[in-house]
Amino acid sequence: QVQLVESGGGLVQSGGSLRLSCSASGSIFSINAMGWYRQAPGKERELVAGITSGGSTNYAESVKGRFTISRDNAKNTAYLQMNSLKPEDTAVYYCNADVIGPYHLRRDYWGRGTQVTVSS
Repeated sequence: QVQLVESGGGLVQSGGSLRLSCSASGSIFSINAMGWYRQAPGKERELVAGITSGGSTNYAESVKGRFTISRDNAKNTAYLQMNSLKPEDTAVYYCNADVIGPYHLRRDYWGRGTQVTVSS
């Protein structure tokens, strides 16, 4: 089994910054892509940013230039640096990982989420 634990959420004023972390632990052989998603009240979950094991990244248009995703493969950890935060960034942020486990079985895992609230 694999666990993803997010941290770093909180309350911040508009224009402020937060750094989210996602640490994966458990029966991990390797991790392919990792990503950050968010879900605001009454809205569907959406991809915020993704990163491959090789470091290639992609971002939602709404966060380009403000958010930066990175990862430390040795620590099985992904990060999301969020700058110039806006009230519309308020959501629960979830970490996702595409994990290769024992016997090379591949499975998708989700964290429980961390709340980010941006006040105007």
